[in-house]
Amino acid sequence: MVVPPVDDAEAALRALEPVLQPAGWALLNSLPPYREDDALRQAARLREAGHPPELVSAVLTQSRLRTRATEKFGEFASSMLFTPHGLEQATRLPVAALHAERFQRAGVASVADLGCGIGGDAMALAGLGIAVQAVDRDPVTVAVATVNLIPFPNARARLGRAEGHDPSDTEGIWLDPARRAPARGGSRRLHDPEEYEPPLSTVVDLAHRLGRDGAAGPLGAKLGPGIARDALPEDVEMQWLSFHGQVLEATAWFGPLAREGVLSSAVLVDRHGAHRLDRRAGSAADPEPGPLGDHVYEPDGAVIRAGLIGTLAEQLGARTLDPTIAYLTGDTHTHTPFARGYAVRDVMPFGLKRLTSYLREHRLGILEIKKRGTAVEPDELRRKLRPRRFGDESATLILTRIAGEQSVIVASAHPGRPVPGTTQGAA
Repeated sequence: MVVPPVDDAEAALRALEPVLQPAGWALLNSLPPYREDDALRQAARLREAGHPPELVSAVLTQSRLRTRATEKFGEFASSMLFTPHGLEQATRLPVAALHAERFQRAGVASVADLGCGIGGDAMALAGLGIAVQAVDRDPVTVAVATVNLIPFPNARARLGRAEGHDPSDTEGIWLDPARRAPARGGSRRLHDPEEYEPPLSTVVDLAHRLGRDGAAGPLGAKLGPGIARDALPEDVEMQWLSFHGQVLEATAWFGPLAREGVLSSAVLVDRHGAHRLDRRAGSAADPEPGPLGDHVYEPDGAVIRAGLIGTLAEQLGARTLDPTIAYLTGDTHTHTPFARGYAVRDVMPFGLKRLTSYLREHRLGILEIKKRGTAVEPDELRRKLRPRRFGDESATLILTRIAGEQSVIVASAHPGRPVPGTTQGAA
């Protein structure tokens, strides 16, 4: 979440005001689905119909944002309001539902959503019947969240700051600290959790003020996925979440929201549902390196962040190619939602001339190029190879180290979807 400077916030509020009026809201909801190639003609038609330019600009901006938001909010997007920054930072609805289910399973009846943004998490919480106080320090964001929460009588949005929140107001807290700072030309991602607003130390303090007898209360906090392990509290469950292969967040679960004995977990959300892999005390250690097998596995980023390479390797009966690189290899083909698998076709020391000859010989002109543990850049290599001249056959090139040697693995992606049974519970 980014908090804009005061001047930008005032400009954003002025731009939003026309659609907050009944006539503007009605006009917005009457528009056909937004099409970029028709936007200029649509703007001209609306102005010719007598609508003021500022209203036309406002409704078309919201129409465009609603179209973009469909990827995150599905059919709900067509009745919501957005800001560009708010949409960019908003939690996807399937992910927000996973957050909300934690509170529901713990029996938490009311939650303060601090740093609520445009209200994605608040909507998911309210949709499960939980009473929600959605709080944000940006007045434009609060106005947008207020509109988005209209369908939920058990939720309301108000202006406020996490630092001033009274933990006794609700049974639980969901907190999304601002992890970006305004910068020239955009925003700057914050990596030190003490630079978050509020900082991680304040989050921890809120969790303990929410609890009793020194124990943490039911608080969840959405942190940056690149957070350093030594910056994390020891008495929480950390969960790294990946959506269709993109690591989105690290979530700290305090008190009764943390699952007993779980140190960290990787959660993958894809079109087949949610999959979870847990790390507990005594979980498998990092695997030993060994020779290249018939198959190579590329673990999902959430598995790597959560320190679950050893657990995944144990499930796959796999080993590492190099102790410093997160590629796994094994002798059997095993489907898993936690890694992309490839069948090994060939392997060779890295060399441009040798690789060019190999591609020409095997007519390999359609290439996916992946890398770990090498300075070679895929785009630069592709320019040098010009593979389309070699033919129409396809392959994946995996550039990596094997036993310390720069190598190229020629492979084919495993077909099919993950086999049921590799999933370990729901998030």
